[in-house]
Amino acid sequence: MLKTVTYDIAIVGGGLAGLSLAIQAAKAGYSTALYEKEVYPFSKVCGEYISLESKDFLASLGVDIDALQLPVINKLNVTDVAGKAYPFSLPLGGFGISRYMLDHLLFKIALQHGVHVFTNTRVENVVFNNNKFTVTTNKHQNLATIAAGCFGKRSSMDVKLKRPFVKNRSGGLQNYIGIKYHIKYPHANDLIELHNFKDGYCGISRIEGDKCCLCYLTTASNLKASGNSIKKMEEEILGQNPHLEKIFSTADFLYDKPLAISKISFSKKSQVEDHILMLGDAAGLITPLCGNGMSMAMHASKLAFEQMDAYLKKDISRADMEAMYSENWKENFGKRLVVGRLVQRLFGNNTSTALFLKLIHKSKWLSNKLIQSTHGQPF
Repeated sequence: MLKTVTYDIAIVGGGLAGLSLAIQAAKAGYSTALYEKEVYPFSKVCGEYISLESKDFLASLGVDIDALQLPVINKLNVTDVAGKAYPFSLPLGGFGISRYMLDHLLFKIALQHGVHVFTNTRVENVVFNNNKFTVTTNKHQNLATIAAGCFGKRSSMDVKLKRPFVKNRSGGLQNYIGIKYHIKYPHANDLIELHNFKDGYCGISRIEGDKCCLCYLTTASNLKASGNSIKKMEEEILGQNPHLEKIFSTADFLYDKPLAISKISFSKKSQVEDHILMLGDAAGLITPLCGNGMSMAMHASKLAFEQMDAYLKKDISRADMEAMYSENWKENFGKRLVVGRLVQRLFGNNTSTALFLKLIHKSKWLSNKLIQSTHGQPF
C-alpha cells in the first residue's frame, strides 16, 4: 500500500474534462491527483468532432491545433431513415481529432506540469468528511481538499453515489448504446454526416491520419431485436439506410472489434453530488447528434477551476463554490441540453425525422438558429 498523500484537488476520470482541469490546477500551483482506470493512449466511444469554440482554450493548455494539421469541418449532411440527404453549413465549424491522440497529448502536458497521474487505477469510493475527501482506489488511499468527478457517461461511481438517474430506469432517454469504429473510407475532409436509421443515427467525419471516425447511437432494444449481435443489427437495421449500407459494406474497418458502451442515459444529472463537482458527461450528457460534448467537457473544466481556485484562495466558501459552479454550468449548457433532447426525440423515426429535416432545410434562419443553440462561444 502506497503512503497516503493529501492533495489540493483529486480528479476521478482522465478524459477531456479531467485532464483539462488537472492541467489548469497544476499550472496554478495546486497539488493535483488524477485517477484513470485505463493506460494512455487508449480509444473511447466518441464522435471525435470538436467545435472551434474550444480552439483557444486548447491553446491555453498547450495544444497547438494548427500545427497538428487536422481536417477542418464546416459542412453538415443529414440523411433521413430512407437515405434522403439534407445539406447544411456549420457557421462556427470544428475539427476532427481522435480521442486516442487528443487525450494522450493532454496526458503528456499534465505530466509536464507535475500532475500526479495514477493510470490503471480504479477509484472505488470518494467520501467527504471533516471538510476533506478520502479517495479510495484499488491500490491506495489519498486525501484531497476538493474532489471532481470526470468519469464519463456511465460509471460505478454513479451507483456508489446513488445518483437519481441511475435509479430511474424508465423514460425515453435511458438505456442507449454507443458503438464506434475507425475506418478508411473516401469521405470529404470538410464534411460531417449524420445518417438516421430506425431508433438511432450514425455519424462519420474525418480525423487525423487519413482516417474516419464512424460512431452511432441506438437503443438497447434494437440490439436485443438483433439477437444481441452488433453485426446483425448493422446489416438489418442500420443497413436500411443506403448510405450506411454502403459504408458498412465497402469501408476498411481498422478495429478488430467495435468499441461499445451501454446503459447511456441522457436524463438530467446534478452538477454537485456529496460535495463532488461533476464535469463533462458526469454532469450532463448532450446528445451526440449535437456534436459538442467534447467542447462542453473542456468548457466545464474552466468553469469548475475558476470556483476551485477562489475556494482554495479562501475568497469564497465551499457552499459558494458548489452553488456558483452549478449556476454557471446551467447558464452555459442548460439550454443546449434541452435542445439536444428535443432534437433527439425527432431523430431515428421514418416520419418525424423526414418532416423535421424538410422543415429546417427550407429555413436557413431556423437551421442556423438550431445549430447555434447547440454550440457555444469561444471560451
